[in-house]
Amino acid sequence: MRVELPDAYKKIYGEHYANNRKGKTTASYFSSRLEHWLHHKVACSASPNKFTLEIGAGTLNQLNFEIPGIAYDIVEPYKALFLDSAHLSHIRNVYDDIKEITGEKCYDRITAVACFEHICDLPDVVYKASRLLKDDGLLCVSIPNEGRFLWKLAYTLTTGVEFKLKYGLDYDVIMRHEHVNTADEIEEVLRCCFQDVKMSLFGISKTFSLYRYYECKYPGQYR
Repeated sequence: MRVELPDAYKKIYGEHYANNRKGKTTASYFSSRLEHWLHHKVACSASPNKFTLEIGAGTLNQLNFEIPGIAYDIVEPYKALFLDSAHLSHIRNVYDDIKEITGEKCYDRITAVACFEHICDLPDVVYKASRLLKDDGLLCVSIPNEGRFLWKLAYTLTTGVEFKLKYGLDYDVIMRHEHVNTADEIEEVLRCCFQDVKMSLFGISKTFSLYRYYECKYPGQYR
């Protein structure tokens, strides 16, 4: 369940969210450079003949890492994030919610980059994704290592400090509002819905990593 923001945070949330997503602050700029790992891991699964759906496409920045001309649909309710993107002309279909997509076995590949930590109804979304994948399809998910030591230390000493200096507020409140799932909870959902789940880490262990990447195949008993 998403934690409600106090009034002081609601007043500055829109400005902070836009600046953070577009890398307009010093901390968000450098974090976006580190996040290239998330994008590259997902992009490694691409090929010209794979039809892709991206969940939580945001500013369409994943397309900076994808094969040019790849067939691409997106799920993204906040259209203001991508309306001025040069990549918009390459998108076939735009959905506000994955539940709007009808039929089954539509996609060779479904991706999500730094998205699943934000989704309240994640089990339903992952289940729906498993129904939309072809029999040999892949669900490719990259996430911050939310809930573990190194991730919290990293954002506390960077974005957290910058946010405190600018607004005089505690950044942990924003993180509790935005990140409704930990990395471990996301992994549990993926393993419940898929028979084959492989994980890669940007770090040395689950505790001492900044990011995780999951590649999921063969939907399981809940399909």
